[in-house]
Amino acid sequence: MNRRGAALIIGVTMLVGACTADSDSPASVSDRSIECPEIAAGFDEWAVAGFSGTIAISTGGREDCSFAYGDTTITTDTVFSVGSITKSFTAAAIFALVDDGKLSIDDRAGDLVPDLGGPVADVTVAQLLTHTSGLTGNHGSDEQPLGRDEALAAISNLGVAFAPGSDVLYSNAGYTLLALIIEETSGMSYRDFMVTRVLRLPDGHVAGGFWEAGPHWALDGNGGLAMTTRDLASWTHALFTGQVVSPEAVERIRTPVFDVGDGTSETPGWVALDDKVFGEPGLAAAGGGDSTGHNAVVVWLPSSERVVAMASNTAKVTAEELLRAVGPALVAGDPLPTPRDDEVALDPGALDAVVGRYELDSGGSFEVSSRDSRLVVTAAGPDAVPALFPIPDDIGASRIAEHEADVLALLAGATDEGRDERKALETDIGTLDDVELAGTLFDDGDLRTYVTVTSGSETAVVWYALDEEGSVAAVEITDGLPSRSFVSTTGGFRPDDPSASEPTITFDDNRMTLSGPDGATTTTAARSAR
Repeated sequence: MNRRGAALIIGVTMLVGACTADSDSPASVSDRSIECPEIAAGFDEWAVAGFSGTIAISTGGREDCSFAYGDTTITTDTVFSVGSITKSFTAAAIFALVDDGKLSIDDRAGDLVPDLGGPVADVTVAQLLTHTSGLTGNHGSDEQPLGRDEALAAISNLGVAFAPGSDVLYSNAGYTLLALIIEETSGMSYRDFMVTRVLRLPDGHVAGGFWEAGPHWALDGNGGLAMTTRDLASWTHALFTGQVVSPEAVERIRTPVFDVGDGTSETPGWVALDDKVFGEPGLAAAGGGDSTGHNAVVVWLPSSERVVAMASNTAKVTAEELLRAVGPALVAGDPLPTPRDDEVALDPGALDAVVGRYELDSGGSFEVSSRDSRLVVTAAGPDAVPALFPIPDDIGASRIAEHEADVLALLAGATDEGRDERKALETDIGTLDDVELAGTLFDDGDLRTYVTVTSGSETAVVWYALDEEGSVAAVEITDGLPSRSFVSTTGGFRPDDPSASEPTITFDDNRMTLSGPDGATTTTAARSAR
């Protein structure tokens, strides 16, 4: 699923010297200069904890630091999928056409793409750029081969959830429509225009290319690009200093358009962040979560002309999680915080002693197993999943309940989208006999509601992420109910995730207690340890 996620980014001000590093292993870095040893040492610790990917930092267009971590194949020149950061490039392409006099951002989409139908034909280019068109629903799955005509027909069939310009609703389909507009007005294919006009850096080097060969109009415009973090940082500086589009266009791109109300505002292709986040106004974009398993983030601090770009290829510590973890210290000019290092060895017999099933009085349950000296806990039930995966404070219980109700209503098939979704599920697993709510967690910037679906004697677990209007933003048939790995500490168990500290787990008198930000959840063993 391509998504933005930039609202999750916390501030980061980089005051660093020059250093360059490639790694042979997560714990080994070579060829590093001495100007930023504290920052380098901090990143090394996060690599040991599980970050695998690259980091590039620049000031004024000059590369300050670049790091690479992971196996021996990862260097600072490794290419990563950048997911929804592609939207920043698509927005730049639109303004390049504005510079050429080929279109205006006030033009109607239907006037620019004659074959476009449905209510989206009346929205403007500006509304598509800032996710204020109201376009709701998806036009295709990320990895689904999809031709241009099929994508255009699917977008024409999508609805508009509110009066365009009156609210914000994130839309991948809206950016694919922008790619179709680029193709119609430029006289070139979308990809050719991007390579020849938008991706080319001032030195003539082309910053990246497309991850899939195609036809992939499910991704084109909204999430198909791949590049190195060094090129991403270079391109970001070039964009905002008027070397990709005109200074007038840059001003339109960087100027907040729609205030979301949480310190962020929509701009064309980016999220604008107020000075409470960075200490100075900034812009950010992030993406990932599709089948590549990659995650990427880039931030631009205009007053200092600083760029930081990160990309990762594992879920252990993602690029966005790393930025969240180190941001406050970087803002303060302090050494980077290091991951928690309180794990203690535990006799396998002690793990086996707590293996079993634990039940909540309210109906949910946890299945506890051991694997590779880790405790693995699997949650089942709307009461159990949030205890295992604490929900952020800014997401209330009412929002979770609404999301769960919308998922169940969708799978009841009362709407056209719901009937289509049931049909798609039944193609994969057979006729649906029952749908049972399994719980909701927050991951990758979205609420994900898990359901167990039954077809005859077969069952499958599926999660859904819905947009604000209740349409499907992402869906996945999973390997099972949500689970989490924990390591042993002197006081019990904590998540095997260096960027997370809750919940903690303790065992006492045949009970398991999960302690999180909302208090303690106590369960009773229903099945003894093996």
